[in-house]
Amino acid sequence: MEYVSALLPSTVMAVAFVALIVTIVKNQGGANKAKEDAAVDAALAEAEATRAARDTGGGSSA
Repeated sequence: MEYVSALLPSTVMAVAFVALIVTIVKNQGGANKAKEDAAVDAALAEAEATRAARDTGGGSSA
C-alpha cells in the first residue's frame, strides 16, 4: 500500500493541473473576451486621460 500513498499526491496534483488548464481554456474568447477587452480599454482610457491632464497642467500637483 505504500505505492498508493506515494502516487496519490502526484495524481491529485495532475488532476488539479488539468482542471486548471481546462478552466483557463474555457474562459478564453466569447463573451468573457469582450468583457475583458472592455475593462482593459476603460483602464487604458482612464490612464491616458490622467496622463493628458497631468501633461497639460490640468491636474493638481504639490
